[in-house]
Amino acid sequence: MDGENFDGDMIYNAAYRGSKTYTQQNLRKANATGFTAAADDYMERGIDLNEQLIRNKPSTFFMRVKGNAMEGAGIFHGDIVIVDRSIKPVSGKIIIANLNGEMLIRRLDKSFNKIRLLPASANLAPLEVDISAADFSVWGVVTYNIHVPA
Repeated sequence: MDGENFDGDMIYNAAYRGSKTYTQQNLRKANATGFTAAADDYMERGIDLNEQLIRNKPSTFFMRVKGNAMEGAGIFHGDIVIVDRSIKPVSGKIIIANLNGEMLIRRLDKSFNKIRLLPASANLAPLEVDISAADFSVWGVVTYNIHVPA
């Protein structure tokens, strides 16, 4: 299954404790002319990507993608996906699955008693999961993809 598995390179940082106490409002204003700049009145706090991208910190993990199984969904080799293990895996979501000891990134397709793992690549076929015979579990649901443009 070369080219369709998930790299074991995980970036664990679930112990994130939130933003530092330092914010953009703590910046000292230059007071060279005796008054502050008018733009300081409209200054907003900077964007904290942890606050924007992580819903449940203890159950969120960053994983690096290896392979091209999800290129059609905009997830490429070398990208980092944000995976939340607390989200219920429903049909249509992109998931990290553990199938017979191999980590895969696929779109989940559940209908009746049938589970399929759908790639977003024309080079790979969907995987039919026989729950009675296969060692299968959903490890987590992909919530975001961090992609470096070419």
